[in-house]
Amino acid sequence: MSENRIRVAKDKAELVKSLMASTENNSPFQTYADIILFAAVLGAKQKQRIPLGEISKKEPGPISMEIFIARGYDPVMKLIAIAATENINVISPDRADFEQQRIQIFEEYANGGLDLLDRELRGAVDYTERILLMLSATLDRGSLPAQDATAPDPVEFDLRKFLG
Repeated sequence: MSENRIRVAKDKAELVKSLMASTENNSPFQTYADIILFAAVLGAKQKQRIPLGEISKKEPGPISMEIFIARGYDPVMKLIAIAATENINVISPDRADFEQQRIQIFEEYANGGLDLLDRELRGAVDYTERILLMLSATLDRGSLPAQDATAPDPVEFDLRKFLG
């Protein structure tokens, strides 16, 4: 059985490389896994899920799932898959087909998030500042649900509220 890896679309490879921490662009990301996770969460939040198309074979090449697991990102990847499928069984460790489905969902949301980042960061000198402005704008638009003290407690626990 081959090791599972998270792939990056070839058309997003340069963006991912430019987002890697360096002195030129002052990026907040230290690893490719950090970038891909952020992009996947952004893609899921904005409901941007884009199939990969051609895969980057060079830098950044496919990233081992072990890196995501070691960095503690596996639960986030599973939550994204649950929200996308609305099926808790998608996180079953006993089924390889579910693992492949989780990986595909994660890759597609990451690709969608990278597409959004590409548009938002075009022409930016300081990536960190631009990303912070993006996040601040999301908060300013009121995308976080307001707490209503008079609202009844929900009957079911819905994980999608954490992603959408």
